[in-house]
Amino acid sequence: MARNSGLLVLASVLLASIVSICDSAGIFNPISDSHRSAALELFSSSDGSFGSLEETYEALRTFEVLGIEKEPLTRTSVCASVSDALTSTSSSLKDLFQALRVNGILKCELNDKAFAEIVSRLKDSVNSANSLFDFYHSIGGLMLIKDQTSEVDVHLGDADRIFRSIKALSQSDGRWRYSSNNPESSTYAAGMALETLAGVVSLASSEIDHSLVATLKNDIMKLLDGVERYDDGTCYFDEKFVDAHGPQDPLSASLSVVRGITAFASATQESLNLPGDKILGLAKFFLGVEIPGSAKDLYHQIDALSCLENSRVSVPLILSLPATVISVSRKDQLKVRVNTVLGSAGPPLSVKLMQIFSSGSKDASVIDQELKFDPERAVHVLETLPKNVDVGKYIFSFEISLNDPEHKKRYITGGRTKVPVYITGVIEVNNAEIAVLDSDIGSIEIQKKLDLARENDVALSANHLQKLRLSFQLSTPFGKAFKPHQAFLKLRHESGVEHTFVVGNSGKKFEIILDFLGLVDKFFYLSGKYDLQLTVGDSVMENSILKPLGHVELDLPDAPEKAARPPSQPIDLYSRYGPKAEIIHIFRAPEKRPPRELSLAFLGLVLLPFFGFLAGLLHLRVNLKNLPRSTVPATFAILFHLGIASVLLLYALFWFKLDLFTTLKALGFLGIFLMFVGHRTLSHLASVSAKLKSA
Repeated sequence: MARNSGLLVLASVLLASIVSICDSAGIFNPISDSHRSAALELFSSSDGSFGSLEETYEALRTFEVLGIEKEPLTRTSVCASVSDALTSTSSSLKDLFQALRVNGILKCELNDKAFAEIVSRLKDSVNSANSLFDFYHSIGGLMLIKDQTSEVDVHLGDADRIFRSIKALSQSDGRWRYSSNNPESSTYAAGMALETLAGVVSLASSEIDHSLVATLKNDIMKLLDGVERYDDGTCYFDEKFVDAHGPQDPLSASLSVVRGITAFASATQESLNLPGDKILGLAKFFLGVEIPGSAKDLYHQIDALSCLENSRVSVPLILSLPATVISVSRKDQLKVRVNTVLGSAGPPLSVKLMQIFSSGSKDASVIDQELKFDPERAVHVLETLPKNVDVGKYIFSFEISLNDPEHKKRYITGGRTKVPVYITGVIEVNNAEIAVLDSDIGSIEIQKKLDLARENDVALSANHLQKLRLSFQLSTPFGKAFKPHQAFLKLRHESGVEHTFVVGNSGKKFEIILDFLGLVDKFFYLSGKYDLQLTVGDSVMENSILKPLGHVELDLPDAPEKAARPPSQPIDLYSRYGPKAEIIHIFRAPEKRPPRELSLAFLGLVLLPFFGFLAGLLHLRVNLKNLPRSTVPATFAILFHLGIASVLLLYALFWFKLDLFTTLKALGFLGIFLMFVGHRTLSHLASVSAKLKSA
C-alpha cells in the first residue's frame, strides 16, 4: 500500500509538471504511421462496403491522402452503386454529387452519354437553385465531371449571374446563409459558398467580373478576422449557427473554410495575401486533434491537411521534435524535424535555437545557435547543449529560415516556435545518513550511513525524549545542487497508521529532524515498530527514490485518558474478497498390502478348483451329444451354461474389483436363475430318458 501511494505521488508530480509547461508551449507533430493504422481500423468493413456513397468517399479520400494502397472496398459493387446513382432519374443532387466524387477516385467505366445526361440535369439545377446546398451540389458535380472527362461541355454561359446569386447570401462578417429565407448565418456555409464560387470561376466560359472577385477577397479577410485563437497560436473556426442543415462542431466548420479558401485560391490567379500566422494556426489546430476516435473526424482532419499542403496560397511547415526528453546522462542529442503537415520533407532550410526559457521564469537566455543538418536522417541536430542548461524543464525557442527566397512565397514558417523540452539525468545522492539525537544537548547517540542507490535495512530505537534526523545531498550530473519537486519521509506503524513528513531543503542539503516529544500526540502514543520509507522524485530525475530505509523502535509514554485514538484503518478489500488460501487435503495413508509373491500364490490356489473342474469333466467322460435339440429345451440348456459362465466371471470380478456384499447379492440372483433353467433342462432330459426306456 505504501509503495502504491508513493508511485501515485510521483505520477501526480509528473502530470502537474507537464500541464504547467504545456500552458506556454504546444507540441504539434505531422501525420505519421499512427494515423494510417487508425484509418485502417476506423474504416474497416467485413463485407467491403461502407453503406452510403458519402461514407465510401470519405474512406477512399482518407486512404488516398495517406498513401494507403490497400483497397478495402469491393470495387465491382461500389461501381455498381455509382452507376445506379448516376443513371437513376430519382437520384437527388446530393446523390449525384457523392457518386461523382467516388467515381473520381475509383475511375469506374462510364460512357460519355451518361455524363452528358448528368451535365444537362446539373445545369438545369443551377439555373433553378434557391439554396446554397443546391448550388454546392450542382456546381460541384460539374467540376467533378470536368476532371473526369473532356468530351462533355460543362462550362457556364451566365457565370456572372450565378456568381451574384450565390454572393447575395453572404453576410457582412464573412459568414453566409444557407438560403434567402433563413436569416441565420453560418461559418460552415461560408466554406461551402467559397468552394462553390471557386467552381463557378473555373466553369465560367468567359472571365468573371473582377469587381466580384475583389469583393469576395474582402469577404475572405473578414471571415479570417473572426477566427478563434489559442495562446499557442492555434486557430480554428467555431460554428455559431444552430441548425440541422450542417455539422456544428469546430472541426467540420474549420475544414469547410479551409477547403473553400484553398479552392478559391486555386481557381483564381490573383494573390489573396492571406495572413500566414492564421493559416499556420489552422494547420496546428488540425494536428492538435492528434488521432480522432471516429471515422468522420479523421476524414475531416486528413482532408483539411491535404488542402493546406496542396494549396497554391501557402504551405505550412511544422517544426517537431522526435524526442522532447533529453538525457544528459546518456548524452542524447536534441533533434529537430521540419516537415509539411502530411509529413513530407520540407524545402532546404536552416533551424536556429534562439532562446531557452526556464520553467516558471519569464527570463530567457539568448542562444542564437544554428543546428547542424543531418541529410541521412533528415533532422537538424544540436550536438551539445548550452553551458547554462542543466537538468530541468525548459522551453526552447526555434526559428526556421528558408535558404531559397522564392520558397518564402510558397511556404509558411510561422516565425519562432516554442517547444517544451525536458532535460533529465541521473541525480547523485551523497552524504546520506540517519541518526538518533539526544533531545537536550543534541548529541548523536546512534548514527548510520545510508546508500540510497542500494537496499537499506537499519534498525534504530528511540524514546519520546530523543530525536530522529535524516539528511542527504543531491547534485546534478554537472555537479550543481538539485532541488526535487518532492521529498517525503514516511513512518508506518505496525498497526497500519502512517505519518508523512516533508524533508526540508536548507540550500546545500536536505534534512529533517523529528522531535518525538512534540509528536507523541500525532503518533497517538503508539509505541512499537515504525517502518521508515523515503520518497524523492521529480519529472527530470531518472533515478527517483522510493525505498525503505529500515525501522525505528519507539518507546512512547502511555496515552492519557483524553488522548485522541488512532483512526480506524481501512479494510483491505483484497484480503476480504480476494482468493482464499489453497485447501490442502489430507488423505488416509494407504493400507499395508501383502507381498506380491503371496498374492500370486493365492491367485493360483483360487484358480486350482477351476482346473480341477475341467479335469473332473474329462474323467467323467462328459458327452454333449445329449444337448436338447428342441427350441425351448435348447434355449434353457444354453442359458444354464451361460449362467455357469456368469458365476465364474463373478468370481473373477470379485477378485479384481467387487466387494463381498455386492458379490453375494449378484450370486444370489444367479443362483435363482440357474435353479430355474437347470430344473427345466433336467426335466427335459429325464422325460427323454423315460421315453427311451419305454421304447
